[in-house]
Amino acid sequence: MGEDEQKNEIAISSSLSHSNRIHSNRIHSNRIYSDDHLTLTVEVPETHHQIGQDSSFQVGVLLCTGMNSAYALGYAGAVMVPLGWIGGVIGLMLAAVISLYANALIAKIHEYGGKRHIRYRDLAGFIYGRIAFVVVWGLQYANLFLINIGFIILGGQSLKAFYILFRDDDEMKLPYFTAIAGLGFFLFAIAVPHLSSLRAWLAASTFFSLVYITITFVLSLKDGINAPPRDYGIPESKASKVFAIIGATGNLVFAFNTGMVPEIQATLRAPVVDNMLKALYLQFTLGSVPVFAVTFVGYWAYGSSSSSYLLNNVSGPVWVKALANLAAFLQSIISLHIFASPTYEFLDTKYGFKGSAVDFRNVVFRTIVRGGYLAITTFLSALLPFLGDFMSLTGAISTFPLTFILPNHMYLVAMKKQLSSLQKKWHWLNIVFFGFTSATVLVAAFRLIAVDSKTYHMFADL
Repeated sequence: MGEDEQKNEIAISSSLSHSNRIHSNRIHSNRIYSDDHLTLTVEVPETHHQIGQDSSFQVGVLLCTGMNSAYALGYAGAVMVPLGWIGGVIGLMLAAVISLYANALIAKIHEYGGKRHIRYRDLAGFIYGRIAFVVVWGLQYANLFLINIGFIILGGQSLKAFYILFRDDDEMKLPYFTAIAGLGFFLFAIAVPHLSSLRAWLAASTFFSLVYITITFVLSLKDGINAPPRDYGIPESKASKVFAIIGATGNLVFAFNTGMVPEIQATLRAPVVDNMLKALYLQFTLGSVPVFAVTFVGYWAYGSSSSSYLLNNVSGPVWVKALANLAAFLQSIISLHIFASPTYEFLDTKYGFKGSAVDFRNVVFRTIVRGGYLAITTFLSALLPFLGDFMSLTGAISTFPLTFILPNHMYLVAMKKQLSSLQKKWHWLNIVFFGFTSATVLVAAFRLIAVDSKTYHMFADL
């Protein structure tokens, strides 16, 4: 048998073996042949979740779903109001470009060292060692936990906004709606076992996003055309203005980043680097248009009075606004599942049962474990419903380190032999700059939370 025939036989055998492992919904730690490099073996870590199944388009839609979540309805108030027209527009554009660059760096070292790094902490541990593994694990889960709190707050706000369109009374408070939203998130978490299972739900999520973004855009445009001149001044004292601007910087990076690029890239078919780059290009081109459109039009229409939930500003037919709020709630359920999936993957792989995801024991496991996680998250969401502050805090604590600082340094370490002296200096400049920015945003975020905690009581009805 010739050398080429031997390689073809190995590749076919590897492909069938890989397919069988995926079909059983459990991928063991083995060395497999990469589809794009037959002579290069790539180790796949153990996981209960499916990997290596999805197309670049599906992952691109998933990234767009996370970016165009109901959080997008808050950037007019959380970004544009503190920064104004010049700072807000330039800031959002720069944040998008820098985010694409940093995410691409992480994507390019997904198979560094002959191993497929399907978790952010695994990549950090492989490059730096055990301590970095633990630190990055903590940073990422803090990041995702705070994001999930925000989604539940958004879910509660959208349900309350839906309710008061028909009954504007004091019988139902925001904490009640937050609890109802938490129940919806819980039921969805049981039904959908992992990221690859979101296929049909991503189409639904895209539809829901288009519904509330289109309605908000059109109603804001109508209000802006009919409204008198607006005030676009930054509504803060000099001292408060500085902290508000710094806090808004955290919101800028929060708008475009997931903090879980390796986990999302893990679901891709080979060639994983090329496919992830395609998904990122989709996210930061076509996928970013709705975010920019609703943010800029919302701020243009309402100026410094833009809300952190823009549907609270718009005027129009009751049924149209009700539809938008309902779509925002439903889309938040799907988006939270994306950002909770690394937590679910860890729990399922560490403690879950073998076999099909629909086995009774696995369903019971998801009910108990994911239910407990979401119960804690829902309680904290109702306790401290300060959405804009959580966006700033999340950006400072984990989004900056995970999205800008670590990617530059990891890439520097992994590719140091291929980088020129100028390229190394460029990456070090990014590391220092974003490290300083992260520290200042953290101080501003804690100050904002302290101020709001004095203004609003726990379980506040905002």
